[in-house]
Amino acid sequence: MPDTPETPGPHEPSLDEQIAAYQREFRDLDPQVEKVVSALGRLNRRMNVAYGRQVAALGISNAEWEVLKTLVVSGAPYRLGPGELAKRLGLTPAAMTHRIDRMAGEGLVTRDRDENNRVRVIVELTDEGRTKWLEAMRMASSFEEDLLQDLAPEERVVLGEMLTRLLRRVEDAQPDAGGRLTDLD
Repeated sequence: MPDTPETPGPHEPSLDEQIAAYQREFRDLDPQVEKVVSALGRLNRRMNVAYGRQVAALGISNAEWEVLKTLVVSGAPYRLGPGELAKRLGLTPAAMTHRIDRMAGEGLVTRDRDENNRVRVIVELTDEGRTKWLEAMRMASSFEEDLLQDLAPEERVVLGEMLTRLLRRVEDAQPDAGGRLTDLD
């Protein structure tokens, strides 16, 4: 039986148990707010684990997936400089260099000098990298459809709009929160 808010993992209390414990210690807690925030946190954690397992089955790491995704989102011809990649991923240049070295060795990206500016390096998605990205997207799409299967199309629209409003509020309050506090490599 999968974990649900009512049947959490072996060491994790249910959301209601967690909120009750919080309320014992912090009487000003709004249980409705805490339930939403705690459920979002658990959902995010579990989804990250599921995505990690999917990309691991493809022989890539979450960190490599992030680079592939960033190159694809940049648009054809799927090329960026290492500095721009680091900035978009919220990484230090050293961490980005380490990641690119590993991915180039695996044939997922190439790293070449810019023909127009020989000082500049360009990282480009390879056919192998694009194939891995597409397969990861197929797996994620299936997982996400299963995740939302109990929601009607109009509920999905409303949920998407509500979560987007929450995201905007966090982004407005914490504009620098898109990056990492520490490197993950």
